[in-house]
Amino acid sequence: MTPLRFYKRSPIAAPAEFAFLWHERPGAFFRLAPPWERIELVRQSGGIRDGDESEFRIQLGPFRQRWVARHQHYISGQQFEDVQIVGPFHKWTHTHTIVPDGRERCFLVDDIEYELPGGRFGNWLGSNAIHAKLSRLFEARHRITAQDIAQHWAIQQHGQVAAMRQGARNSMRILLSGATGLVGSALTPFLTTGGHEVVALSRSLRGNAGETVIWDPASHHIDSSRLEGFDAVVHLAGENIATKRWSSEQKKKIRSSRVDATHFLCEQIAQLERPPSTLVCASAIGYYGDRGDEIMDETKPPATDFLAEVCQSWESSTEPVRKKGIRVVNLRIGVVLSPQGGALHKMLLPFKLGLGGVISNGRQYMSWVALDDLVGIITHCIMNERMSGPVNAVAPCPVTNREFTKTLGKVLRRPTLFPMPAFAARLAFGEMGEALLLSSTRVSPQRLDECGYQFRYAGLEPALRHLLGR
Repeated sequence: MTPLRFYKRSPIAAPAEFAFLWHERPGAFFRLAPPWERIELVRQSGGIRDGDESEFRIQLGPFRQRWVARHQHYISGQQFEDVQIVGPFHKWTHTHTIVPDGRERCFLVDDIEYELPGGRFGNWLGSNAIHAKLSRLFEARHRITAQDIAQHWAIQQHGQVAAMRQGARNSMRILLSGATGLVGSALTPFLTTGGHEVVALSRSLRGNAGETVIWDPASHHIDSSRLEGFDAVVHLAGENIATKRWSSEQKKKIRSSRVDATHFLCEQIAQLERPPSTLVCASAIGYYGDRGDEIMDETKPPATDFLAEVCQSWESSTEPVRKKGIRVVNLRIGVVLSPQGGALHKMLLPFKLGLGGVISNGRQYMSWVALDDLVGIITHCIMNERMSGPVNAVAPCPVTNREFTKTLGKVLRRPTLFPMPAFAARLAFGEMGEALLLSSTRVSPQRLDECGYQFRYAGLEPALRHLLGR
């Protein structure tokens, strides 16, 4: 029986050797997972060389399917192949090839031969659906791969990192708090595929002991000796502001997890003999509060509500590090879009059911950023010495709630006829609803524009289509 075939070829703006190395590094598996798919890596023995295996679980309709792939036919800098040992297909052989195209460009080629269960009848019955699914999957994979590799190659070529200019090395050692959160879990594989080492700052052990520095900010416990020798620290940890109503106790947790924990960490860093050269610390566009349709760049003053006060104190708590002479970036992050978590994740079910609609009058502005762009922005801030002080981490095209609702409905092909009145948002969510659903914050990424960051997704519709595979 003749097997079915899927083939895709895409250009990459980097040398073939560099692109192949990206696939060999830790994190490539996670970067290649499409945003809308839930893929769980169960185990991984080695990498992509002959005999190495990966076991993972994928979602097929309502079921979780086990898949075991074994690698073979590895040729350094050129190709590798994986064969399904256990999985949903009768047969599956996937050949990955990197084809040079001059000195600084190449092509990524994915060539898959497969057979469906049920022989010729199974192939006839399911071939169109499987081909459509593979087209959707590999369109996203090739886009992510090309974007990631191009950014890493540009960083290496331009020599933006001080250590690179000094000839010390082409990689960095980075300490990351919030590594298991929505942003941290995407940032880690992005950095490691770029050749950087990432160590988690965590309350519990993750992986090998060398991959984690244990701390407990509530009890002011940290192994300060393990903080020595990092090139950069990225601090993302903090209590989720959207999981509970804002009682007095919850407000204390939100403030303490950001302000007190950050101040404690910064005091420890400031006392190091070999401190990092850079701290990228999360903040939020809540700094600006409810400002109608006024455009907020980094020079605008803060508001006076709860979130604004927390953000001001949060940014001020990095002062011990700044006084030490360490470059500090206070990243004012907008609404992060990802189907894996955050606001978009919560919206998807009602919108898919056709129950979505505008909130209040729909005129309030929403300043958003796609998760892949936020990962790229953080990396840009780590690597680029021109970045310091407050930086608005938002896409350049904020939209009103009505525009967002209309666009999400269009991408999902669903009506958006069920509005949420302002009083209902206040009744359901209290002060949190007022701050997160009803306030209008129209933010501009002025500093990112000035320092040359190139957005992957500047417009909302392309961002949603990428994230949702539509």
